Amino acid sequence: MPDLGSCPPVLVSLLCFLLLQHSTWSFSLKNCTISDSDDENGNDVYVSCDYRYLTVIPDDIPQNAVSLNLCENHITRITRAELRGLSKLVTAQFDVNRISAVEDEAFADMVELRFLSMNDNKLTNLTEKMFQGLSKLEELYLSDNEISFLTPRAFQSLPRLRSVGLTNNYLSKMTDIHPILKLPALISLQLAFNRLEYFQTDRIPVKLSNLTYLDLSLNFLRKFSITRHVFPNLSSLVFNECGYNIQWDVKNKTFLRSLTRLSLSGIYISFDSYRAILQTTSSLKQLEFSNMKSWLDQGLVETACQIPSLRTLVLTGCSLKTIDDKLLQSCSQITHLNLNFNSLLEMFEHSLQSLTQLRILSMSNNELSKLPVTIRGISTLEVLDLSYNSVKELDCLDFKNLTNLTSLNLQNNHVSTLQGCLFENLKELKELNLRLNSLDFVGNAFKLNLQKLESLNLDKNDFKAIRDGDFRSLFSLQELNLQTDDSYRIDHEALEGLGNLQTLRITCPFLTVIFESLQSLQNLSIVLVFNDHHNSHRRDDDSPFSNLTLLKRLEIKKQTTDKGGTSTDLLSGLRSLEFFRAENFFKESVHLDTFRFTPKLKNLQIVHSDLSDLTPELFWYIPDLKELDLSNNKLKSLDFLAQAKLLALSVLKLSNNDLSVINETVFQFLPALRYLDLSDNPLTCECSNSGFMQWIQTNNQTQVVNGYQYICAFPVRRQEEHFLDFDVHSCWMDRSFLCFISSTCLIMFVLLTSFIYHFLRWHLTYAYYLFLAFLYDNSRKKAGTPHRYDAFISYNVHDEAWVYRELLPVLEGQQGWRLCLHHRDFEPGKAIVENITDAIYSSRKTLCVISHHYLQSEWCSREIQMAR
Repeated sequence: MPDLGSCPPVLVSLLCFLLLQHSTWSFSLKNCTISDSDDENGNDVYVSCDYRYLTVIPDDIPQNAVSLNLCENHITRITRAELRGLSKLVTAQFDVNRISAVEDEAFADMVELRFLSMNDNKLTNLTEKMFQGLSKLEELYLSDNEISFLTPRAFQSLPRLRSVGLTNNYLSKMTDIHPILKLPALISLQLAFNRLEYFQTDRIPVKLSNLTYLDLSLNFLRKFSITRHVFPNLSSLVFNECGYNIQWDVKNKTFLRSLTRLSLSGIYISFDSYRAILQTTSSLKQLEFSNMKSWLDQGLVETACQIPSLRTLVLTGCSLKTIDDKLLQSCSQITHLNLNFNSLLEMFEHSLQSLTQLRILSMSNNELSKLPVTIRGISTLEVLDLSYNSVKELDCLDFKNLTNLTSLNLQNNHVSTLQGCLFENLKELKELNLRLNSLDFVGNAFKLNLQKLESLNLDKNDFKAIRDGDFRSLFSLQELNLQTDDSYRIDHEALEGLGNLQTLRITCPFLTVIFESLQSLQNLSIVLVFNDHHNSHRRDDDSPFSNLTLLKRLEIKKQTTDKGGTSTDLLSGLRSLEFFRAENFFKESVHLDTFRFTPKLKNLQIVHSDLSDLTPELFWYIPDLKELDLSNNKLKSLDFLAQAKLLALSVLKLSNNDLSVINETVFQFLPALRYLDLSDNPLTCECSNSGFMQWIQTNNQTQVVNGYQYICAFPVRRQEEHFLDFDVHSCWMDRSFLCFISSTCLIMFVLLTSFIYHFLRWHLTYAYYLFLAFLYDNSRKKAGTPHRYDAFISYNVHDEAWVYRELLPVLEGQQGWRLCLHHRDFEPGKAIVENITDAIYSSRKTLCVISHHYLQSEWCSREIQMAR
């Protein structure tokens, strides 16, 4: 930003006016924010304007934007003028607004657009030129509108359109969807929840379609008819809740020979009709039944499993309480069985024994209290999901024969103990999820088993302690989650044996050296929860991470309220650290040498820590820092940034601090700054912030996030006003400069006055009286006043005797003149100057008696000057 301090005020005013008039020059958008771009040059920007209560599209969207999000607003109309110039836009979202009209060719400038979503609006029809110009559009979503009519040529300008979503609209006839089916590149069509009564290929005006996915759910169809080979590539058909007594008319099996996935739910037709449907879909690989218990009881599963190609069977939401030995007896070819969201209480002992090829079994969200015995015999099983059940106990025989199991999910059950023999046969297990259970001790479950386990999640349990060697055999473990809501005792060698661990999330009472053996660790998240019950002698180790030379990401969150200090060697050894987040950890201050061991740090977050002041030396050890988050502290000044030497810093977050006055000059020392967040600070709307206000509006590099929504906190009379609405014109003139000019002018005036009084006062006095005489003369000439005297005698008082004895007898006595003498004819009480002026102008002549005294007299000099 140029230095405007030396510019004339008029020039400053003009410059600021021009900048304010051209809002596209401003990098801080009035109603939107710009998200971080992966583009190193910063040419591509992602604009978010969601949840802003907007009624129109903002006019300051950057023309190099590639993504625009305007969801959750109150926009009612889209015009071409509002979207003009957005030629680089690739994705645009207008979901959840009140859009009822789109002007023709409104998107004409968006020539690069690939994705357009206008779900949940008030559109009623699609006009011929609505999508004009979108020749590269591939995905269009218009669900949850009120569309009842499509102009026949509505999609003619969309040759690359591949996916169309029109769920929950008012389309009622086949002719309504003809414009869509004509699209040459169409592969996915969502027509669920419309008013279609018939779907018949003989009414489709195309010979061949590339459609692969079709959703006709919730349409209450009367007839589904395929009489021509129109959909040779159709692989997925969703046919849920499609009405009563639907007529399925697919006479030739080859018409659906590509169909591999079929979803059926709640269609109230006869069992024979279901059988007919399944007989015409002989290539199915995945079949989904939902809310169809009565037909399952009649043998629908048996009919389905007669399809030789079937591999995935989904029976969700069918209110199954038990699985007997007959339900799945004919499904030997099934490899994936999904029984989620039923009400399963038990399964018969041999209910799954016929599934000799089963690899994936999902029984999430049921009511099982123990593992069904039938699972024990499925030696082919690779993935088992029993999450969100009520399993309390696990027996050593439960997994005895599951030797090929690679993933086991027992999340959100009531398991309290793990026996040492529980996992001894799971030689291939790689992922184990025991999150949200009631475990208090790990026991011996991991000391001798699970050598191939890579991921173990024990989050949200009730651990009392983690003991030495609890994970001794987990040589391959890469990810371990031990975070809980309360602290627990951790023995010194509790994590021994985890030499390949890369990610660890743990809850500790204090920082200890238990991490010293984890030399491969790259990600560490620690929650500090102090509990007197577990640790009566609390002491943080000075260098708890000294051996973690490969650690790249460290997060520490303290849930206690103590204000204990931290060691200067806290981060000792972390020479590879790139990300560090400390929440409620540092209290009021951070030691100057804290980051001397982390020269590669790029992202630093110190939040909720009550920091009131920082020194620039703190950041001298981390010159490559790119992101700094100091939100939710008590900072009152940003002066520390001026000497922090953060030349690479691009993102600065300072929300929820105590910043009231911000010196914009500190940002001159952050040349790479592109993103600045100062939300929820008590900003002062006075001239002390005028420079910062001007910087927000004129800088073309740094985005001040939501800058136009900042609210004044001070003074009281301006509270609740917008920060940038403050008129800074009165602040542009430098007060000290104004005082200088005023005092200089006053001094010059006094000097000039003194000079004139001393050297020129008589000249000015004469000039003044001459001017009065000139005015008087003009006025008398205009009035035509006659002379009263023949002559005015001008003499000095010392010559008065001569005038009376010699001059007066001759001129008045002998010549008969009428003379004007000052002692005789001047009007008493009148100013002397006015009397002289009247005497001169009342006489035809002025007679001066020149003598030595006359020449020395001030009044005589004035009289002769006036007369002359």
